[in-house]
Amino acid sequence: MNRPLPLARTRPAFADDEPVLASHTLLPDAHSPLFGNSENWDFNGVLRRPANLTPGGWKLMFTRFEGPWNLRAREVAMIQLNPRHSLVLASGIPAPRRPNDPRSVVLVLNAMRRLAAWAAERGHSPDLTTWQNHHLHAYLSQLKKGITADTALTHVKAIRELHRCGPLLTGGGLHSDPWQGMSSRVAAGVTWTRTSREISTPVIPPDIWFPLVNAAWTYIDRFGPDILQADRTYERLRAHARQGDSGLAAFRLHRWLDDPRNRVPLHHAHEPAVRDVGGIHWNLLTWQIGYDPARSRALATSKTIPRKLALAAVARGQCRPASLIDSYATVTRSDGTTGPWHLGLDPRCLQAEIRTLRVACFIFVSALSMMRDGEVHEITKGSVVQHYGAPAIASALIKGQEDFPVKHWWIIEPVARAIAMAEELTPHPERIFTGVRSRTGFGETFAATERMAAFIKHINAMTTLTGLEPIPEGRVSPHMFRRTMSMLTDQFPGSEIALGIQLKHVAARALANRTTQGYAASDASWARYLDQAVEAARFRSLRELFDAHKAGQPIGFGPGAERLARTFDKIRATAVAHGGDAAVEEAMLKKARISIRFGTLNNCLFDAANPVGALCLENAVIPPGHTGPLPDRCRPDRCGNSMLGTQHVAIWDSEDRTLLQLLDTPGLPAGRRAALEKQRADVQTLLRKVPR
Repeated sequence: MNRPLPLARTRPAFADDEPVLASHTLLPDAHSPLFGNSENWDFNGVLRRPANLTPGGWKLMFTRFEGPWNLRAREVAMIQLNPRHSLVLASGIPAPRRPNDPRSVVLVLNAMRRLAAWAAERGHSPDLTTWQNHHLHAYLSQLKKGITADTALTHVKAIRELHRCGPLLTGGGLHSDPWQGMSSRVAAGVTWTRTSREISTPVIPPDIWFPLVNAAWTYIDRFGPDILQADRTYERLRAHARQGDSGLAAFRLHRWLDDPRNRVPLHHAHEPAVRDVGGIHWNLLTWQIGYDPARSRALATSKTIPRKLALAAVARGQCRPASLIDSYATVTRSDGTTGPWHLGLDPRCLQAEIRTLRVACFIFVSALSMMRDGEVHEITKGSVVQHYGAPAIASALIKGQEDFPVKHWWIIEPVARAIAMAEELTPHPERIFTGVRSRTGFGETFAATERMAAFIKHINAMTTLTGLEPIPEGRVSPHMFRRTMSMLTDQFPGSEIALGIQLKHVAARALANRTTQGYAASDASWARYLDQAVEAARFRSLRELFDAHKAGQPIGFGPGAERLARTFDKIRATAVAHGGDAAVEEAMLKKARISIRFGTLNNCLFDAANPVGALCLENAVIPPGHTGPLPDRCRPDRCGNSMLGTQHVAIWDSEDRTLLQLLDTPGLPAGRRAALEKQRADVQTLLRKVPR
């Protein structure tokens, strides 16, 4: 809404020594940056920083704002960080109750920086009160040519901030809202709305999803134990290594070689950046005889006795590819051969495989927990707990939350294993997913997208040895895991409620929230796999009915159940006549291609090849392209295709009791009573099919 602007301020409303984080909870003994700092406001060590954010992303930078724009940017940031500031409230600026997240303020400042540069290029005055709406319309139109609509939305919001914050901006703000009466989404051209199902995040294509998740689990389940054993061996060598005197190196090497199980390590082709394939791995050999290579030169120079002993051992065949452990898990490769998944983990290979294993754990947890990237990063040691009797991850929910409350994500046992393995690998005292600077040091953040790209590259380079399926090229990001798993979960009946809980989007009912539906929206690339999954689930239910009928238990009631029972009897009789067993029965059950749709209130045995008798199609207007029955016109009390399952009887019994209770209501209007009696008569007709 446009409003008359007061006279433009000539002096800043905020004092230079005023703290800029008065509305935020600071870390213990921390001090807020001050408004007068015109270079940057550093929140590191002041506010709790999300685990997936770099230190550079936790600063507001003002050095690239020139002239009046520097003060203007700080004033906008101050208002966004302190929306309930006394000056903000007194000026009449519309303000939310909660302060903005610093990450949102960073985006606004970036958009303002681009706007300031554009204005300078075109010679526009830095005085915003002189700008006209058509200037900003032209700017946004030009901007849209090179950015997405979602990015344009940030720029629209930043421009509107220059109008909203006008009463407190030194020199004044924009005199009016450039998009009066229009939402920011419409102005930016964003088509996604809260009432639509469309989510811009793409799914991971199935040809990438399957080999990627399989490779991650194979590393955790099959290769991980070898990597951890090699890591423990290396730690033991480092702990017992001599730090200096190497005068006894020849004696120690001679004794080491006396044990035929010890073999001189040789460089092999699968070491990272190896140059001397087949040559002695002097570094590892030095560790193995009890010295630290960084502090001992016993084997570093030629023509020494230890080097001659090592070369002689190689000449007589007492050697093998460099390795910290003796054996590895066996795999079957694409050419049909079997063998160890790795030629040998030397210290350098070990570090590469530890990094790969850590990424495998991250991929597996992200893919199967439906947690956001930031929430996976917030997982700390000991986060796997029991929540309402089921294993769950306790982590911080960071989206839109200033105080990062702890939430729970239910998980399966393999995800718990992945987290346990990641705990063993992390050098951080608390968090399990961090960057790695050195063997014992850790970086600030775990660059998930970059690390996953490196994981795929590593898997593809090792397929001939590991037997893993190559992973096609394509972008994979943490949020794509959440989107893909949401879609897969939604395809199974009844799972939409669990989906809503995991996504933290539960409203009055799971499907009342369109965002959850958007995450779960199907994707064409997955259609074939999802159809197969639905068909497999349908056949499992059909098989359960067959087994129940075979055991003499009732499978249902009504004409549909009678028809299905006759079909089952024919299958059993045919299998017995041919001397078949359960496997033959299952094959015949699949071959019979029984048409059945499992429903909440009844099952439908509509057969498209013989639709005669389907009451739902009688005198019905069938939508173009529709095949099969019309569930909304189902008459389970009368249709010959209807089958009342044993699980449905309790539902209809409850309906009958409810209708009876309603009919006992005093003063019930005649029309309403007649309708209820007709409805109860239909229910009674259905229940009479059930033997009592």
